[in-house]
Amino acid sequence: MEQEQKISTATKYIVGITFIVCISLSLFHLFTAGFGVLTAMLQRNVHLTLILILVFLIYPISRSSKLRWIDFLAIIVTIGSGIYIFQTYDTLFSRVGNPDPLDFFFGISMIILVLEGTRRVAGKILPLIGLLFLVYAYFGDIFPGVFQTSSMSLDRIISLMYISTEGIWGSTTGIAATFIALFVIFGAFLNSTGAGKTFIDLAFIAGGRFRGGPAKVSVVSSALMGSVSGSAVANVSSTGQLTIPNMKKVGYKPKQAASIEAVSSAGGSIMPPVMGAGAFVMAELTGIPYAEIIVAALIPAILYYISIFIMVDLEAGKQNMGGLPKDKLPVFKEVFWKGIHLYAGIGTLIYLLVFLNYSPMFAAFWSIVTIVATYVIFYFRKINWKFLIDALNTGARGMLLVSMACATAGIVVGIINLTGVAVTLTSFLNNLGQTSIFLTLIVSMVACIIIGMGLPSTAAYIILGTLTAPALVNLGIEVLYAHLFVYYFASLAPITPPVALASYAGAGIAGSDPLKTSFTSAKMGIVAFIIPFMFVYGPELLMEEGTILMIVLSTFTAICGVFLFGISVIGWFKRELYVYERVMAFSSALLLVYSDFMTDVIGFTIAILLMAKILFENKEKNKDKNTNMQYES
Repeated sequence: MEQEQKISTATKYIVGITFIVCISLSLFHLFTAGFGVLTAMLQRNVHLTLILILVFLIYPISRSSKLRWIDFLAIIVTIGSGIYIFQTYDTLFSRVGNPDPLDFFFGISMIILVLEGTRRVAGKILPLIGLLFLVYAYFGDIFPGVFQTSSMSLDRIISLMYISTEGIWGSTTGIAATFIALFVIFGAFLNSTGAGKTFIDLAFIAGGRFRGGPAKVSVVSSALMGSVSGSAVANVSSTGQLTIPNMKKVGYKPKQAASIEAVSSAGGSIMPPVMGAGAFVMAELTGIPYAEIIVAALIPAILYYISIFIMVDLEAGKQNMGGLPKDKLPVFKEVFWKGIHLYAGIGTLIYLLVFLNYSPMFAAFWSIVTIVATYVIFYFRKINWKFLIDALNTGARGMLLVSMACATAGIVVGIINLTGVAVTLTSFLNNLGQTSIFLTLIVSMVACIIIGMGLPSTAAYIILGTLTAPALVNLGIEVLYAHLFVYYFASLAPITPPVALASYAGAGIAGSDPLKTSFTSAKMGIVAFIIPFMFVYGPELLMEEGTILMIVLSTFTAICGVFLFGISVIGWFKRELYVYERVMAFSSALLLVYSDFMTDVIGFTIAILLMAKILFENKEKNKDKNTNMQYES
């Protein structure tokens, strides 16, 4: 009894310390966003130190309290490293290549702590990749063929990883410690002020009354929420709690409901304006302005969601589903006025980023200020001021996954740059590209999906943007096209079997088989796997090339192609389709999505013949039905 009381008291202390660190982390980022960041190394040092403390507090090494001392030791070493960086900052860079004993101790310790912290938060895949790259750096001379490189000493590895801005403190951690942190807090303030419910209610108003209404609500609400959060799994876990049960009620099978939510949520990372912070990372890596990136990403993102919308509508028609009754839908006026702070915050963000070209951190900071100010002014009498603390607390917790992933990605990117493995991979893909650029794109797609399976899309993109995008650029593909191609497939990994984390999360809510759900998700998102090829071969879809007329025509043919893909996959349009009709629809779709005049003409010809056949037969069937009814009466 006495032992249990001691454990309970210790738990209370841990919860209290965790809360204080969470609030401190969020306030640190808000302060530096509003009044100026520290120098790169110090900003990243404070961020990662607080992140690691939270990881070891929130994710203990074991459920047994006997092993808790390991977590506390990790926290002490983390704090020691943070203080050491501050104390020795003035002389730190002069010791690169020649670390002293304390550099060596804290360097090895931080590498271990970062990998272990990432394992606890993100699973085994990313830390294993980080460990493999460290082994490659140390034993590079024993690797065969083109992958052989000169081995690096421990002194050199420690210098790279810990006392320079190339490894743990590299640009990937810098991205997490600046604008990603701010956008996570931005999303937390939106949620704490009820924006999530507003998104869902608006989606219900827009699509709830149509056939398969709850599925269409899932598509719209997940697009809105996912663009801000950037996490497919988190999106499924939040919006899916409401949309999945509603989809099951109107007739969708559990695996269908879970897959629709998963595919809709995965698309949030590619939906402007925020793209789960992906647009800002891309701007940082490529030097392309943020506004240009989100404009280029707009049409492909719309095509993605149109494809899902068509799929769920056709499935609803196939199963003769209805929508929700009017009395079960929210009232527009009430929902609209509850979301004033939401419109103000997002409007401020877009205005500052797109029209005034301010930095993402500055824009995110003032968007948060706008949300809070508008919320307080409009709802002063109804406010529970706890929302401020909730947002700061939730925001800090929301940074853990992406920050740890970015820190480990920093190790990988640092080794890639130092060993020249990126040059080797680029050379391999270039040689492959001499045979077929299409084959090179396929290989790149597979690499993106495999590496992205266990990672947040942003972290996966950072690694892949360093490894595969340069090879695509060397083959003559424009920088923006190559990076969007890589980012799209990194974002699709959470719905790609066999490791489809977003599908698994949806299956847990729906009560369906996870593996079957992941394959259903891949089927529902089939068009998404084609869209990146569409804009590489038809850059008019990115609004980067061609006249306005060419852009409009390319978009129109792409939408027609997407519609026909939906028909071929679902196998229904007005009626069940025969196998050869599905083949016709699929062939027509492929011809239309390929950007070429002759293929468009052939594709439209096949599509018109197919549609005419189906509509004519349907008309004759209805005529016969009416005749029989008249005869019987």
